[in-house]
Amino acid sequence: MESLFVSTGVVALAEIGDKTQLLAFILAARFKRPVPIILGIFAATVVNHGLAGALGAWITSAVSPEALRWGLGLSFIGMAIWTLIPDKIEEEETQIAHKLGVFGATLVTFFLAEMGDKTQIATVALAAHYASPLLVVVGTTLGMFIADVPAVFVGNRFAEKIPMRLVHSIAAGIFAVMGVLTLLKVEKLLG
Repeated sequence: MESLFVSTGVVALAEIGDKTQLLAFILAARFKRPVPIILGIFAATVVNHGLAGALGAWITSAVSPEALRWGLGLSFIGMAIWTLIPDKIEEEETQIAHKLGVFGATLVTFFLAEMGDKTQIATVALAAHYASPLLVVVGTTLGMFIADVPAVFVGNRFAEKIPMRLVHSIAAGIFAVMGVLTLLKVEKLLG
């Protein structure tokens, strides 16, 4: 269960201010149809994070434990640094909607926006770290929902009131602690 809770919390924090949350704001403001947007976010996240979780599980079977420990430790520290860098959204990511409808546009743009994004990379690392990739994927998907669904309903007004630097600093701190503990081989604290 630790993998579920940690994955949910870390991704929820990392997602605040992320380009996919900004995409949720833009799609909500443009289409004013929350249900297909939320369903598109869900479908895109399940597919994207499912693939990332499978990759993380595969990595644990293909890489030696010592190399995995160093790779994960450095990945978590890299995620800490990356979390502190603000995201921007490309306008062309929202242009697809005119051809695919609201659900299709959300599905495609969220899937593409998540490719190589910090929450996808975090899902790979968390799935490799915890021996329960399914719980990690459920957790990271839930974390995306915690951050993105309110964005769909309340739009930019809510975002302006969130201290983004503080939220990103907390998420970065969690990633950094996980990285250091992984590098120090503190197994009890990391599950």
